[in-house]
Amino acid sequence: MIPEKMKAWVLGNPGELKLVEKPVPRPGAAEVLVRIDAIAVCATDLEVIYHGPPALIQGGDPFNRNFTPGHEYMGTVVRLGPGVDEFDVGARVTVEIHAGCGRCERCREGMYTACLNYGMNYGDHDKGHRANGFTTDGGFAEYAVNHINTLVQVPDDMSDEEATLVVTAGTAMYGLDVMGGLIAGQTVVVVGPGPIGLMGVGVAKALGAQPVILTGTRADKRRLELGKKLGADHVVNVHDEDAVAAVKRITKGKGCHYVLECSGAPDAVNEAARMLNRGGRICLAAFAQELVLVDVAYLVSNNIYLFGIRGEGRSATHRAAALMQQKRFDARLIHTHTFPLEDVPTAIRYARERVDDAIKVVVKMRH
Repeated sequence: MIPEKMKAWVLGNPGELKLVEKPVPRPGAAEVLVRIDAIAVCATDLEVIYHGPPALIQGGDPFNRNFTPGHEYMGTVVRLGPGVDEFDVGARVTVEIHAGCGRCERCREGMYTACLNYGMNYGDHDKGHRANGFTTDGGFAEYAVNHINTLVQVPDDMSDEEATLVVTAGTAMYGLDVMGGLIAGQTVVVVGPGPIGLMGVGVAKALGAQPVILTGTRADKRRLELGKKLGADHVVNVHDEDAVAAVKRITKGKGCHYVLECSGAPDAVNEAARMLNRGGRICLAAFAQELVLVDVAYLVSNNIYLFGIRGEGRSATHRAAALMQQKRFDARLIHTHTFPLEDVPTAIRYARERVDDAIKVVVKMRH
């Protein structure tokens, strides 16, 4: 039985969440209604809740618009929209964030995370774009509507909590994809042992990278140890040794082939460039908190390629989910805390303040 109303958290002023009742949405063509079973808290959720961007609701910031944030969720298909036969009611699924509009140049190229109609889904501007938790209601609720293109089937032996991590792993996969993806036997450095960085270690190792090097600070000591369990051949505490010098030492002066930058640190691009050998590639997967200076001359003179990604594009979640289903790495290691839907503000606080050394905080529904 699907109720008419559901519990949902909505965003008021910056940092202000309140639990309300909202109508259960109805799926349209090529959409399904998902009963949300679990949702993980992402660092980007914190940006949306406290600062607004990158969310864009009705052409503006998301505050006081009855908007429900949250995007890393999984659940059960409970209702099909008109013409949907790709999934059955009862299917366990995890979701991508972005469906895109399907009609712009970027969407037609498969770059739906760079949809040119981002946020243009209201009033006379409704272009069909959907990015749950950013431009449309997200997952801190009991139900959500998803486009079928965003759904990934969850195997029976994967827990709800682990399934919420598929998007995180998919973002790391996308970063490796855009840099070329052919990393077997080549050196990958992951900078920053946050959730995406740790999943980057697991994905890179599963794809055959050798060696995989993870760098972090003294405060990340526990996370560096998790990096080893996820497949890192070397971990570098940057308070004990300069990260660039450590990479050169490990690679016997050659430098690495790829850097997946997940820290957002002010000098991250310049440090990453100096870890690489000539012709190497950098992917930026983190939002910098301030304007940064980049030594462009060094990039040009060393033929270094610089990429930036947003989210988990080009169906990378499907490939990441396949690796997780094959037990190629244990994503469950980064899940540290669980709270019920009623305690979303506590879950947000644990994630934001790293309470009890929280890494990935999951909200689990009670049906």
